[in-house]
Amino acid sequence: MRLFGYLLLFMLLGYGIWPYFTVFRLDEAINQEGTAHLATMVDLTAIRANYKARVNAGIDGVFPDSSPDSVMGWIRQNVDRLGDSALDQAITLPWVRDTLRESVTKATGQSPPYLLAAIDFAFFESFNQFVIRIGELGHGPTHVRLQRQGTDWMITDLIQ
Repeated sequence: MRLFGYLLLFMLLGYGIWPYFTVFRLDEAINQEGTAHLATMVDLTAIRANYKARVNAGIDGVFPDSSPDSVMGWIRQNVDRLGDSALDQAITLPWVRDTLRESVTKATGQSPPYLLAAIDFAFFESFNQFVIRIGELGHGPTHVRLQRQGTDWMITDLIQ
C-alpha cells in the first residue's frame, strides 16, 4: 500500500512540474529566429477563436443583435466576416513570437528576452489549463494560457 502511495505522489508531482517544463521550452522557442520550434507549442486556431470571442463581445455593445434585413444587421454580418479574415492574417506564428518577445522585453528591459525573468505568476487555472503572467499585475501584463492537448501543453490564448 505504501508503494502505491509513493507512486501516486510521484505521478502528481510529475503532472505538476510538466507545464513548467513547457515554459522552459517556450523560453528557448521565442529566442529562435524561425518559428518551427514555436509551431509545436501554439494552437493558432484556439488563439484566433479566443480573440474572435473578445471582439464579438465588444461588437455586441456597438451593434446590438437585430434583424439580418436591417442596416445594422447587414453591418454586423460584414464586420463578422471581415473580422475573421483580419484575425487569420494578423494572428500568425511570427506575431505570437514577437508579442511574447515584446512583453518580456517590456517587463524586464533585457535584450535578448529571457522569459523566465519576466514571469510574475505561473500556476494551474484548472487541471488542464495553466496561466502565465508576464509582467507585474497593474503594469500592463501579458497573460499566456496553456491548455493540455493530448500529451502536450499548447498556447491557446494570448491576452495583452
